[in-house]
Amino acid sequence: MRIAVHAFDGMTLFHLATPLLVFGEVGRLGLAEHWETRVFTESGQPVRGAEGYAIDGVFGPEIVQDADLVVFPSWLSHLPDPSEGLLQLVRQSRERGATIAGLCLGAFPVARSGVLDGRAAVTHWGAAREMALRHSAVEFDDSALYIDHGDVLTSAGTASALDACLHLVRTHLGSAAAAAVARHIVVAPHREGDQAQYISRPLQDPELDGPLGKTIQWALANLDQDLEVESMAAHATMSKRNFTRRFKEVTGSSPARWVLDRRLDDARQLLETTNWSITRIAESCGFGSPVTFRQNFIAAYSTTPTSYRTRFTGR
Repeated sequence: MRIAVHAFDGMTLFHLATPLLVFGEVGRLGLAEHWETRVFTESGQPVRGAEGYAIDGVFGPEIVQDADLVVFPSWLSHLPDPSEGLLQLVRQSRERGATIAGLCLGAFPVARSGVLDGRAAVTHWGAAREMALRHSAVEFDDSALYIDHGDVLTSAGTASALDACLHLVRTHLGSAAAAAVARHIVVAPHREGDQAQYISRPLQDPELDGPLGKTIQWALANLDQDLEVESMAAHATMSKRNFTRRFKEVTGSSPARWVLDRRLDDARQLLETTNWSITRIAESCGFGSPVTFRQNFIAAYSTTPTSYRTRFTGR
């Protein structure tokens, strides 16, 4: 996996460090061979970050020609037009099959290139309106953490780049690898949000105690049981209405959506790590039947459980 990360004068170092950290951990943890991440600038010359530090040891745009993933971690806040050369890099990379990722304001040069025309994208909420005005052919969503079309991915502001990079690790290497990276850099491998997530089960927040926290832990341990909202509210000794309100405040999701996501997470991990039958996985994860399991899995991940298993166990 060859990854090219773009840097420019005035870039905030956090934005540059995010993909370097996440993708670098893959190699440092021995999760995959031949993962190489390099930084490039348009000129091939060092640039200076917003904090005043020099970013050197960089490559020129020629490294993009054989990159499997081209990442634009950010862009200048006043959104100047990218050079035609940089836009051509984006277009040519996508045409030859590379994945393009525009993180935070990095969605701007990606959108400017035209590869997002007719599609949805996300960027920092503070720039979403300006982006939409400049790129009417792109539907900017200011609620998603990230949106992945397979060949082009965009993410929301700053910390959402971590979510997007972990998602890319998970897409190529599976949920176990994404979880290993997340735990090593001490972030949750999954955050609730409006956008469908493809990362593994969330780490439990040690601060989440009391009836609601105990109910969440109980539910995670009993995904094969009846987890209707009435059952969960009763376990927490709360009214259905109050439980639903508090649950959404804490998790960002309705109880029913949260349970479904957790069941799908468990199913995905079992598909990756066991040779259990589809029927057994469906039962152990609380789906009423293999048909129901298959329908929900396809709706969430746009592939069948069998195809998913082949992809992540046949590498």
